Amino acid sequence: MKNLAILFSVIFTLMVAFYFIVLKPEKYTQNDVYDEIMQRGTIRVGINTDSKPFGFVNKDGFIQGYDADLAKYLAQYLLNSQYKVEFIPVTPSNRIMKVSTGEVDMVIATMTVTPSREEIIDFSIPYDTAGQALLVKSTSKITSVADLGGQNVGVVWGTTAEKNMLTLAPTANVIGFKTYNDAYNALKSGYINAITSDDTILSRYALEDKNVKLLPKRYSREPYGIGFKKGKSSAKLREKVNFAIKDMNQKNVIPRLRKKWLS
Repeated sequence: MKNLAILFSVIFTLMVAFYFIVLKPEKYTQNDVYDEIMQRGTIRVGINTDSKPFGFVNKDGFIQGYDADLAKYLAQYLLNSQYKVEFIPVTPSNRIMKVSTGEVDMVIATMTVTPSREEIIDFSIPYDTAGQALLVKSTSKITSVADLGGQNVGVVWGTTAEKNMLTLAPTANVIGFKTYNDAYNALKSGYINAITSDDTILSRYALEDKNVKLLPKRYSREPYGIGFKKGKSSAKLREKVNFAIKDMNQKNVIPRLRKKWLS
């Protein structure tokens, strides 16, 4: 037994030595994201590119929208130039992964702050609020979620609508799509009977296409926040962004963005 204890002690000592000498854990220490932005001179922002009017590619190939403008204002606050932004396309299903791995410094992509997401990433204070709604064909007899039993309902993977539908319409056939445009095309073709998502996103389709309509009822409150990598490495950046959002509200910047893109 004594020899066995000595053996375990030697093995443990060797493992500790290997950890500190070979693996060098200090190289895995997370760098401060705000300091990295200052050194780099640009902010890498994850943004949706198919969620007009928040983030989309215009006819000239540039990303624009509410979230894009918000990112530019943040760049002005942090780096004294609205042009020091690098937009990196994300989807609802991969945006949390991209900010968690450090591929982007922050995600501004109509992301609702929820308790389950707050366990994985950190959020800014909300910069806007939406509500879950239903988009159907203009000739549809669907008037509310009560009519969705047995119907094919489209959601975008990774959105809160995907989870909410399990409670709102448990007998509906929920069909997931990668993008909002994929879901919209499925509705137009008759493959699905409705789309459920944030009203701020779905309203764009109803405004541009009279063959679909947005039903008036809202089924949730969706506060949009800016997402950061969880932990101390993002604490300083999050503090700076929160201050900027408060200042932009006081100076009427965010209300102007809402009027510009959502009126």
